[in-house]
Amino acid sequence: MQDDDVLAYWAERIRAATADERPLRVRGAGTKDWYGQALHGEVLDTRVHRGIVAYDPAELVVTARCGTPLTELEAALAEHKQMLPFEPPHFGRAATLGGAIAAGIAGPRRATVGAARDFVLGVTMMNGHGEILRFGGRVVKNVAGYDVSRLMAGSLGTLGLMLEVSIKVLPQPAAEATLKFDMNGTDAVRKLNEWSGRPLPISASAWRNGTLAVRLSGADSAVKTARNVIGGEVVDAVEAERFWEGLREQTDPFFSTIPPKSALWRLALPSITEPMQLPGAQLMEWGGAQRWWITDTDAQTVRISAKQAGGHATVFRPGREFDRSVGVFTPLSAPLMKIHRGLKAAFDPARIFNRGRLYPDF
Repeated sequence: MQDDDVLAYWAERIRAATADERPLRVRGAGTKDWYGQALHGEVLDTRVHRGIVAYDPAELVVTARCGTPLTELEAALAEHKQMLPFEPPHFGRAATLGGAIAAGIAGPRRATVGAARDFVLGVTMMNGHGEILRFGGRVVKNVAGYDVSRLMAGSLGTLGLMLEVSIKVLPQPAAEATLKFDMNGTDAVRKLNEWSGRPLPISASAWRNGTLAVRLSGADSAVKTARNVIGGEVVDAVEAERFWEGLREQTDPFFSTIPPKSALWRLALPSITEPMQLPGAQLMEWGGAQRWWITDTDAQTVRISAKQAGGHATVFRPGREFDRSVGVFTPLSAPLMKIHRGLKAAFDPARIFNRGRLYPDF
């Protein structure tokens, strides 16, 4: 079908679903179907709506349709030595741009450059009435008032059907080097916080099993100077690329086995938080601000522990027998939930889009 025919067909389906209050499951390649609460509704496959709409390397902005494969977009950027700065995980080769933005998940570089939402400049979407709405634009300084386009990042498709998204991109670093250090978790947290207060080109960090890995990215002279300043053992470039990709895509051995009644938890904490003395395997990223924890500890204990440390916890990957009724995402306070409900009502009054994906009654 032609693009106009696709949009007309989707609008008709959405209006019919709204009239019947019948849920629709907005889905690209399905590489992140495991993320979030239960899946409900008829699948609305976005992959037919694909392709780069506009790309100006000089302006560092690209606009693409929701069903565009991430690999296709990244290859086009690489031809001009540019990249998606937040290093979105694919979790499968068929992953789409729309799915990456809707999930809002970022890779190892996030602590340095920002999250997916920080690079969303504009969005074209279809609401629950089948109407096409446009927010933001294709330049950096284009937002006045409420920045609706960034709301789509991390919404898991619950606000509407994303059609196109404009994203700010960045040049690939001229040089990179990965260093590793033998040290315990407490020393790793302290060292990372010490380095973060200095002008060092650190673009990623990770600690597990007594080893701290740090990636340096930037001008060749800056990387060489930083290597001399912080020391450590230089990791082979191929091995380093494999390591950071393994963390981003969760193909690293740390993530390979989640016992049936356990879960992989993602804890967002202040970076200065020392390693938590709790049972299970732990891995730290983002200068200590992101903690991965595989445990069968009950959800209440995990969430209380995270809250006491000044953060929150998300069930990222549940085991086969894990009880999802505890809620994947941290329950919101009444005022915040009121705001969420108001937004949902404005964009999707019949609650047809990805019903229950974020919260069971949302």
